[in-house]
Amino acid sequence: MKKAFFLLAAACLAGLPADMAAQRPATGNPVLPEYHADPEILYAEQTGKYYIYSTTDGTPGWGGYYFTVFSSDDLTDWRHEGIILDLGTDQVRWSDGNAWAPCIIEKKMDGKWKYFFYYSGNTPDKGKAIGVATADHPCGPFTDLGRPIIDRRPESQPHGQQIDVDVFEDPVSGKCYLYWGNGYMAGAELQEDMTGIKPETETLMTPPGGTLQDYAYREAPYVFYRKGLYYFLWSVDDTGSPNYHVAYGTSRSPLGPIEVAKDPVVLIQRPDQEIYGPAHNSVLQVPGQDEWYIVYHRINKNYIKHQPGVHREVCIDRMEFNADGTIKPVVPTHEGVKPLKKSKRGK
Repeated sequence: MKKAFFLLAAACLAGLPADMAAQRPATGNPVLPEYHADPEILYAEQTGKYYIYSTTDGTPGWGGYYFTVFSSDDLTDWRHEGIILDLGTDQVRWSDGNAWAPCIIEKKMDGKWKYFFYYSGNTPDKGKAIGVATADHPCGPFTDLGRPIIDRRPESQPHGQQIDVDVFEDPVSGKCYLYWGNGYMAGAELQEDMTGIKPETETLMTPPGGTLQDYAYREAPYVFYRKGLYYFLWSVDDTGSPNYHVAYGTSRSPLGPIEVAKDPVVLIQRPDQEIYGPAHNSVLQVPGQDEWYIVYHRINKNYIKHQPGVHREVCIDRMEFNADGTIKPVVPTHEGVKPLKKSKRGK
């Protein structure tokens, strides 16, 4: 009921019909109903399904306070699995809202599946911070740690927010890392229990230089590994700008330094197709294959002049590589992707 109320309120504030706020095509992009942003995608070995976690959007001032999860067998037919973490209840005592930009990782620990869900929330005294909740299933129930694990900027970093967290398991070393930052990019190795970082490994990694036309770092780091290279993707400009887009660089180490790509823009708007602000992404590799997808949000075209920063929708498109390992520019589409065959893994 709360969700429906906020969607109706957002539509009315923008001066648009309420039914326009929840439409999605039967197939293609966007893949989720209503408004969602900052999507994180997970393939779960335990279930053999794909999951999307996101910022619940459509409220003024990015005022969402809970996280939901959607599941799919094929990347096109998504099922709403419900609210998994609610910052508006005693489930998370340290935060009073601004539930933003989550990420998740699946780990097998002591013979059991475990899920670590990292997210941003607001603290009454220190502003934005990063927390973690755990579960035994991708859909929860999740139990919050009870305190933030990152609530300050790195030393020597004078500005920025502790938001937009990403988690990455290095297939080379088996170590896990956390990345975060708006206004800066930081990274650190996670402790073995996954509920805190190793302070001595914290590294300020912000790619220097660039402009709003190419790769000037703003927020939303995302890391993956392919054929000996660590790829670092990030978002440029403001989430409410049509120019919001994705740039990238590579490194030989999970903590950098990052070398910005010669042609760094991965994903950018297509005004001729009424596609605006495609950014804040995650990346999916189909298990066991060199087949890749980029999952991102874009601004709903009906709100491009009316609160565009809080009317965002989740999309999926193919991502491909050149022979030299560089990423081919992704063409954001309305058609989206074709259904994948259901994995035989999981149960």
